[in-house]
Amino acid sequence: MSLKISRILHAGYVFECGATRIAFDPVFENPFSRNCHAFPDVRFDLEQIRRQRFSAVFISHFHDDHCSFDSLDLLDRDTTIYLYCLFDELFAMLRELGFRDVRALRIDEAVTIGTIEVVPREAIDADVDSMFQIRAEGLNVLNVVDAWIAPVTLAELARQAPWHMVLWPFQTMREVEVLMPSRAGIDPVEIPAEWLDQLKVLNPRYVVPSSCQFQQEPWSWYNRAFFPLTYRLFQQTVEAALPQARVVRLNPSVSVTLDATSLQPSAPLPWVIPVGEQDVDYQYDGHAAPPATADIARHFAPLTAQQTQTVLDYCHAGLLEKYAGMELEPGGYFDQPRVWRLSLYGHDGTVTHLRYRVHGDSIARLPDDDSSPLGWTTEVPLAKVYAALVLGESLTSMYMRINDERFDAATEEEIADAEIVDDPLIRCLFNDAFGAYQAAQLRRLKAGKN
Repeated sequence: MSLKISRILHAGYVFECGATRIAFDPVFENPFSRNCHAFPDVRFDLEQIRRQRFSAVFISHFHDDHCSFDSLDLLDRDTTIYLYCLFDELFAMLRELGFRDVRALRIDEAVTIGTIEVVPREAIDADVDSMFQIRAEGLNVLNVVDAWIAPVTLAELARQAPWHMVLWPFQTMREVEVLMPSRAGIDPVEIPAEWLDQLKVLNPRYVVPSSCQFQQEPWSWYNRAFFPLTYRLFQQTVEAALPQARVVRLNPSVSVTLDATSLQPSAPLPWVIPVGEQDVDYQYDGHAAPPATADIARHFAPLTAQQTQTVLDYCHAGLLEKYAGMELEPGGYFDQPRVWRLSLYGHDGTVTHLRYRVHGDSIARLPDDDSSPLGWTTEVPLAKVYAALVLGESLTSMYMRINDERFDAATEEEIADAEIVDDPLIRCLFNDAFGAYQAAQLRRLKAGKN
């Protein structure tokens, strides 16, 4: 028998062998994760998706671009959900969504569903990620999802050879650099040598560039600054390094049939509908000048007076309580007293500046007219802070701007070694935050059904 592999979107796939149909990390939304727009563009036939029956769904980790309740809500509640996650809360939320059979995945413990065996493999960030080894009818496929492979895992995967196909996360993504564009260097655009070394060890017959099929909003400067790699460069580099391998691009809806000797086109997923040109590629400009945060903020709908007050109340009180309660490890940039300026930009481009004195794990508001020298700055659209507080917005879509300011010479020297995650707003919104996106989805879905 053969194995049919179909791309949904991003890290989402359907694997079929005989009567067994398994969905991996299914996302049926465009955009997903609030501002991830499918690239290439697609739409979904939601009524057809509601009629789909999967033997099981496997979810590699809890990030909202892999575990979205808006997508899972379309599925039959008798579908068994297998999830890799170290937090019990997400399992409880899935059951609250209505799924009756939700099971935890364990690293290296195989799960057999009909004719397909799935083995979760350990990723380098084992507290978050997992990878999937999929075996069926003598075929062996590795879905790396968007994880990194640890050396010990690579040795085990080498022992599992031969590999008929590897689904490889092909974008490096400049997630940190776009947060501080005035301080970020411009790295060479190239496939990391570590990837090529690992692919040589795996020595697969086919490599699919995977886990990156999105851009941000059409107006976003991130679309030129966030994605440095192209499909074309990935194919050229990988095929040059692995002459025996073939790089195969799977756009959304596209299906292939893999057997022991070949890879053939197959009938596409009818409920994933391509829109426009599909063989598009990323266009990177490392020198792209970012727009001012005031201009970015104008793209977002205005907050109501109550929503604005929610943000201001948090910045005046809640943020201080959160920061003071975190018991931060010593050794960071804020071990020395620093003046931090938080700048909140409204939809009309107006700005509210707030000043704080930060020292270790203590923080205090400063008067608005305080003129002490600045030691750290954060700019962010007001609407995005509200979205993070209420809707589970993630850091990558916040359009936050860190230290877009020139400080005195001593501060400049010290700030060069600072970690961007030392930013007080990042710490307060995202440190120890888990499941906020799914929790917000669940509240909305339940409210809509009442």
